Amino acid sequence: MQIYRVDSVLSSQGWLRDASITVSDRGEVLALSPQTAAAAHTQHIAGIVVPGMPNAHSHAFQRAMAGANEVRSERRESFWTWRASMYALANSVGPEDLELIATQLFIEMLKAGYTSVAEFHYLHRAPDGTAYPGCNALWRSLDAAAGIAGIGLTLLPALYLSSDFGARPLRREQARFRLSVEEFLQALSLRRRELAQGGDARLHTGAAFHSLRAVPLESLREAAAGLREIDPGGVIHIHVAEQLREVSACVRSCGRRPVELLLDTGLIGPQWCLVHATHANPAELAGIAASGASVCLCPSTEGNLGDGWFDAARLLDAGGTLCIGSDSQASVCPAEELRWLEYAQRLKRRRRAVLGSAAEPHVGARLWRAAAQCGARALGQPVGAIEVGRRADWLVLDPAHPTLAGASEERVLDHLIFAGARAAIRDVMVGGRWVVRGGMHEAEEAIAARFGDWMLRRAPRIN
Repeated sequence: MQIYRVDSVLSSQGWLRDASITVSDRGEVLALSPQTAAAAHTQHIAGIVVPGMPNAHSHAFQRAMAGANEVRSERRESFWTWRASMYALANSVGPEDLELIATQLFIEMLKAGYTSVAEFHYLHRAPDGTAYPGCNALWRSLDAAAGIAGIGLTLLPALYLSSDFGARPLRREQARFRLSVEEFLQALSLRRRELAQGGDARLHTGAAFHSLRAVPLESLREAAAGLREIDPGGVIHIHVAEQLREVSACVRSCGRRPVELLLDTGLIGPQWCLVHATHANPAELAGIAASGASVCLCPSTEGNLGDGWFDAARLLDAGGTLCIGSDSQASVCPAEELRWLEYAQRLKRRRRAVLGSAAEPHVGARLWRAAAQCGARALGQPVGAIEVGRRADWLVLDPAHPTLAGASEERVLDHLIFAGARAAIRDVMVGGRWVVRGGMHEAEEAIAARFGDWMLRRAPRIN
């Protein structure tokens, strides 16, 4: 047990000054008091403590292509041309490569303010489509990377059965994505049993369906029923309605739009997270809000790929919930995702402070709090707020940093998101353990050197 005396902390009840927080050996908050505790083993945290941000959508291997494909060619560049390059990378990555890439990425996430991550993972087999012997080596690589970095991880193995609507066979470059429904459920059951025996409270398991084009509706229903038997409250994620071409193809094949089709299954509920939902119409947004499902937005990736614009204001007004993710790793910064989430609304509506509310007029505070709490639910982890019973996943902001100069407590998160105050993140704690101190991670120099060498020697040339 450790007791911390904090100068200022954003708790779930609001801002507290000179407060005392007790954290268990397992990294859980046991007590939170506005009165400083007098104890010999108390540690002082000089700074502003806010909840760490859950990253609700990540494809770790894509960190190795960040910055690529940013050149205009004679062809019309789109999500679909980018995807071809992504497949080339996906089919070149082995377990050791993935561990290195993910470790580099997870360290970057921690330094930027993400303290946990949902890894939406569809690399299941060797590049030639054969199964790895025993436990899945690629899944183990992600666990190892999370352990080295010290980040909380919810692994979301993704079911991926077809190349397009109509249950079309997988293409050659998608061969390593396939697991049958039976294999998928068996592997998830095995992983859950192993984690229960391992005792690492930072490792969790959920599940994902890649998309409606990759999982025929009959298979989705079968797998969803199996997942309920394994864990009735387990989180389930799915890409949906990211591209207009996807929406049109779904209508041609199924007679309904993707979000409409999902809602009509009757399966969608609070444990579901719909990733992107970029082209959901007003009726679908109302349906999502009514279902209790969350929406994960990844504005830097959605902008990078030219996906389109999501009507976040309409969803929030309907009572819906939003979280954020780094997705393709075009940016690894929660403040940037939230800034561009708000800026997209401003550009569309030509006014400012769109996502503030009467109850929470500070846009930064509303977005950070809402995304952190929704993200925690999407990850199935007890994080996203500083309160008793939650894991101690905290960011410590340096109040003396120029980007926070003159900021009152009520404006700190406005500065973090809109004034570049990510640079003020001094220390990061995950599960009661300091993983970043003074802006540095203990493994970052060694990992960065190895990652740089790998990129020079082995990363495919995908520009």
